[in-house]
Amino acid sequence: MAENRTGTSLFSPFKMGKFSLSHRVVLAPMTRCRALNGIPGDAVAEYYTQRSTPGGFLITEGTLISPSAPGFPHVPGIYSDAQVEAWKKVVDAVHAKGSVLFCQLWHVGRASHQVYQPGGVPPISSTNKPISNRWRILMPDGTYGIYPAPRALKTSEILEVVEHYRQASLNAIRAGFDGVEIHGAHGYLIDQFLKKGINDRADEYGGSIENRCRFMMQVIQAVVSGVGADRVAFRMSPAIDHLDATDSDPIQLRPFSDRENEQTPAAGGLETRVPACHSATLYSFWPNRVTQNWHRRRRGPDD
Repeated sequence: MAENRTGTSLFSPFKMGKFSLSHRVVLAPMTRCRALNGIPGDAVAEYYTQRSTPGGFLITEGTLISPSAPGFPHVPGIYSDAQVEAWKKVVDAVHAKGSVLFCQLWHVGRASHQVYQPGGVPPISSTNKPISNRWRILMPDGTYGIYPAPRALKTSEILEVVEHYRQASLNAIRAGFDGVEIHGAHGYLIDQFLKKGINDRADEYGGSIENRCRFMMQVIQAVVSGVGADRVAFRMSPAIDHLDATDSDPIQLRPFSDRENEQTPAAGGLETRVPACHSATLYSFWPNRVTQNWHRRRRGPDD
């Protein structure tokens, strides 16, 4: 295995905050659609234990923070007591093999369909604009459908969604997870606020980059306040246009996000204590990154 200029390789140990990893090969989140009725069972436990190694680091598939969060069939959740109890068995099995396990917190926003929504209502988003017909949604019967028009959240409703993220993070820790990763990438709910090509709001959550990052920062702050910065990761994809998540100046999103988070004492800074996991790469932004190499991997629907 070739080493880089620092003398480290993918198989070098790494101190990731309070976690001691024996190597730098990380399992990225990949949606499996194996949690029947949103409850992780034996198939989910087997999937993660098969990929666990002593001192390894795994991030789960996107895990739903609320009943309005799904956009795929049989995706696990972390918002009910039954889901928490079921995850305990998975986490215990992974820990028994010596791995560190983070739960990825996911809300798909407008990348959903009435069939997945409680009461058959339209999915929520930053906007009323639907995803274009360039994309299709996987339906429960295995066919592919058209994304419907979403309902833009009222300003007064947004903090309720923020609270769902916080409560989900608490539930994850209660289930035994070592930490959580907030999914803010690839055209899902947080990205629907970040990207100019989607966010057409006229309130304090739209327009300027500061406003478009507001929801993201509120979510990060809420989750950190609940479980601590050393247990929180954040994933974003400024330049990825999955599900029409376009922006005329995407690169500005990353430096702004870092700067804002560094100014938030509770969060500790994306560049220091909260790692960021990007599309087609997975690495930590704690000091002395897990790995500075780009790794191509199989893409799952939540990637």
